[in-house]
Amino acid sequence: MTGRTARWRARAAGVDPYVLDGLLAAGSAAVSLWSVYHDDTAWDWWVYLLAFGTALPLPWRRRAPVTVLAISGGLSAALSVLAHSAMPQLPLYAVIALYTVADRAGDRQRWTVLAVTVVANVVGTRSPNGALFSLLTSVGAFVFGCLVRELRRLAAVEAERAREAGRRAASDAARAVAEERARIAREMHDILAHAVSLMVIQAEAGPLVVRGDPERAIKVFDTIADSGRDAMVQLRRVLGVLKEDGAVPELAPQPRLAELPALAERVRRTGLRVELEVDDPAGPLPADIEAAGYRIVQEALTNTVKHAEAGRIEVRVVREGTELVVLVSDDGRGVRPRPDRAAGGLSGGRGLVGIRERAAACGGRAEAGPGPEGRGFLVSARLPLGGGERVGA
Repeated sequence: MTGRTARWRARAAGVDPYVLDGLLAAGSAAVSLWSVYHDDTAWDWWVYLLAFGTALPLPWRRRAPVTVLAISGGLSAALSVLAHSAMPQLPLYAVIALYTVADRAGDRQRWTVLAVTVVANVVGTRSPNGALFSLLTSVGAFVFGCLVRELRRLAAVEAERAREAGRRAASDAARAVAEERARIAREMHDILAHAVSLMVIQAEAGPLVVRGDPERAIKVFDTIADSGRDAMVQLRRVLGVLKEDGAVPELAPQPRLAELPALAERVRRTGLRVELEVDDPAGPLPADIEAAGYRIVQEALTNTVKHAEAGRIEVRVVREGTELVVLVSDDGRGVRPRPDRAAGGLSGGRGLVGIRERAAACGGRAEAGPGPEGRGFLVSARLPLGGGERVGA
């Protein structure tokens, strides 16, 4: 039955409302004419005309409900006065017109019509039983119209809620896409900036040592190859999320703090002294915290290699209470104070902005600026290990 009802409603929705209301008018006119025809009195043609006229305005009931009710009601009152016995027992035109007023007219018009209808039924009916029947019929039609009006209002509210939910879902989806693009951009920047920086430095040093120190030259080229292979592996890991829907991404695990010694070793091959201290945590750390810690150290090392002209780098990754603290400092040339630089020192390049975003995504914070006593450069980050509110959660 549900399928049949849905099909019937779909067909009815495609029909011109004037056609439907014309059919209602024809049915109401037929009932009124039938009542006149079967009355004991042989009425003249004008009585049939009045009976027919009560239903004539109904095709326009949706456009002007109060006017239609007034015309039908006036003709009905004339028929009642001039030929009361010819009145139909159930005046369909009055029921339809009252229902339409209750459904579509304004509040002041609706309640005024209800009051006039009640008074007219009580005063204009010749017997108590007739008055009661008329009241039940007219008030019942009015109440039914009010119920339909409320149901239509609730349906409109639900439709608006559905549209709003759709807009929110589309907004959430767009925001998720933007966040994923930003995450992929950060990953690719960290991977490429680090690998390419090491490869460029080693490549520039290669021609200087290839003749005088062949053994060191071999190590230089090995470092270049290792950096390239590592970059390819990590890029394949990141780009796996861009596969088409339904494909199973062949993703390697996210980088972890246990991989920091290998990262430090690759930087040492550029000639820098890297001192690494990584606490052995009492328990497993969240994967996103470990990945963020690794990427923050990687970006800080990349910036040092590219810009600092340093000879030594200190890396400390320690657990302090409920936070993972990441500190990366060097003895390089540091930074010159600039009036347009933000207090946290993170208004610079994309790498420092990426450090801040990675820390914020984990519910933590990051800062970068001159090291102790203004010497070198210091990157520090604090990442909550649990209980911190995550951005976007």
